Amino acid sequence: MRIRKLLSLGLASTMLASIALTGCGDETSSKEEEKGSVYYLNFKPEADEAWQAIAKDYTKETGIEVKVVTAANNTYEQILSNEIEATDAPTLFQINGPVGYANWSDYCYDLKDTDLYSWLLDKSLAIEGEDGGVYGIPYVVEGYGIIYNDAIMSKYFALDDAKAKSMDEVNNFDTLKAVVEDMQARKADLGIDGVFGSTSLKKGEDWRWQTHLANLPVYYEYKEKNVSILKELDFSFGDNYKNIFDLYINNSCTEPTLLGSKTVNDSMSEFALGQVAMIQNGNWGWGGISEVEGNVVKEEDVKFLPIYTGAAGEENQGLCTGTENFFCINKEADQKDIDATIDFVEWVFSSAKGKDAVTNTLGFISPFNTFSDAESPQDPLAKEVLRYMADSTKTSVSWNFTTFPSQKFKDDFGAVLLGYAAGTSTWDDVKTLVVDEWASEWAANDAN
Repeated sequence: MRIRKLLSLGLASTMLASIALTGCGDETSSKEEEKGSVYYLNFKPEADEAWQAIAKDYTKETGIEVKVVTAANNTYEQILSNEIEATDAPTLFQINGPVGYANWSDYCYDLKDTDLYSWLLDKSLAIEGEDGGVYGIPYVVEGYGIIYNDAIMSKYFALDDAKAKSMDEVNNFDTLKAVVEDMQARKADLGIDGVFGSTSLKKGEDWRWQTHLANLPVYYEYKEKNVSILKELDFSFGDNYKNIFDLYINNSCTEPTLLGSKTVNDSMSEFALGQVAMIQNGNWGWGGISEVEGNVVKEEDVKFLPIYTGAAGEENQGLCTGTENFFCINKEADQKDIDATIDFVEWVFSSAKGKDAVTNTLGFISPFNTFSDAESPQDPLAKEVLRYMADSTKTSVSWNFTTFPSQKFKDDFGAVLLGYAAGTSTWDDVKTLVVDEWASEWAANDAN
C-alpha cells in the first residue's frame, strides 16, 4: 500500500511539474508573440545600409525583430503593391504626399495619438484624412533654393556700380535679375564662366525644373485660391516661372541650345570648381559640391537664396521647405506589430543612438522637436535650411509638387522646356501642355 501510494504521489508530482513547465513555456511563447515585429519597406536604395544598421541596433537593444527590405530605384510602388497583400506584409512603408495617400489610404493607420506626431515641429506637414486623422508623418525635412558662392558675390558687390551692395538687398526677382545680368556682363572681372550652372535638361536629369522649380507657380496659385490641391490648373503664375527660367538659361555658363546634354552633376561640378556663382538645388546637394575633385568653394561660402519669380510679397519668402517622405503604418497588420512598429520609429527619432544615426548616417534634417541644435546636421546647406526655418519673418514655400498628377506629366513638361530652351517650342506651347495635361492626367487618375 505504501509503495503504491508513493508511486501515485510521484506520478502526480511529475504531472504537476510537467503542467508547470508546459505552462511556463506557453507563457514565454505568448510573451514573445506579444512583442510583435517590424517589416520596413524602404524607398531609398542609398539609405539601405544605414537602415540595416539601425534595425540591427534596435533588435540588439530590445529583442524586437526588425526586417528592412529596400526597393531598387523606380520600383517602390510596384513592390509595395505586391507586398502589401502578402501574409508577411510591410508594417512600415512610405508615401510621397497627398497623391501617395490617395493611392494607399486603405492601408494607413491613424497616428494622431502617437508621440511621433506630437513631436512634429510643424504639424501642417503631416498628411491628414478628411476625418481629421493623421495618416502620414514626415520623417525628414529638406529645403531647396538658389545655392550661391558668397565669395564670388562679395567680389561682385565690391565692384563699382554694382546693382546691390549685399545679399540682404536681393530679396525679390527684380533685384535678383538686375544683379545676375550685371554679373553676367562682367563675368570676366569676376573670374567665372557664367552666373548660373547648367540648367540640366537631359531626359531624366530635368527634375529640378519640371518638379522643383515648377512648384513655385503651383504654390502661388494654390495660395491665391486657398486650396491644397487642384485637378485643373490655370497656370496663372506661369509667367513668373518663365521669369526665373529665362534668367537661368540666359545667364549661364552653357548656351541654351546645349542644355539637353547637361546633367545635375555637371552643374554641381561647375559650382564646386568656382566656374559659376549660383545653382538651383537642395540641401542634399552638399555632397555633390564637397566631393567634387578639385573643389575650391569653402564651406562658409555656401549659402542659400530663395527662388524669386516676381510674385507679390516675395520679399518675405523663404526656401522651398518640405518633404515627399512620409511614414505610414499598415493598419491591416496585427495590432502587436502595429505597436511594435510605432515603438521602433519613435526610438529612431528619440533615442541617443537613433538620433545619431538619423543625423550622421542618414544625414536627415529632422522635423521633430526631440533633436537639439547640436544633434542636427552640421553641413552648410542644412544649417541654411534650419536658419530660414527659424526666421519668423520668412514664410517657407510648401512642397506642392507632391500633388502633381503623374510622372508622365513631369516628363512631358521637361521635354517641352527643353524645346523652349532650344528654340523649337514657344512659351505658349509650354503653357498649353501644362494646363491640358494637368487636367487630363488628373482625370485619368480619378477614372482609375
